[in-house]
Amino acid sequence: MVPIEHIVGLSALLFTIGVVGALVRRSLLAMLISIQLMLNAAGLAFVGFNRIWQGSEHGQAIDGQVFTVIVISVGAAQIAVGLAMVLALVRNRDSMNVEDMSVLKW
Repeated sequence: MVPIEHIVGLSALLFTIGVVGALVRRSLLAMLISIQLMLNAAGLAFVGFNRIWQGSEHGQAIDGQVFTVIVISVGAAQIAVGLAMVLALVRNRDSMNVEDMSVLKW
C-alpha cells in the first residue's frame, strides 16, 4: 500500500509542473496541456484522500472518485473549448502564439 504522503507529493509535483508550464509557455496548445496536467493532479489528490476516508456504516465513501469524474468532465469541456480557440487562431493568424489572441476580439 502506497502511503498518502507519496500520493500527495506526486500530486503536488504534477500540479507544480503544470503551473510552471502554463506560465512559461507561449503556445496555446502547450498551455492547454499544462492546465490538463493540473486538473489531473487535483484528481489524483482527490482519489488519494478518498482512500484514507473511512466512510460510514452504510458503505465505503466514494466521494473522491465522484469528484475525479467531475474533474475529468470539466477537463474534457476545457479541451473542447480550447481546441476551438486554437483552430480559430490558426485559421486567422497561422500561429498558435498566445500573444496573437487579440485577433479573436471584435
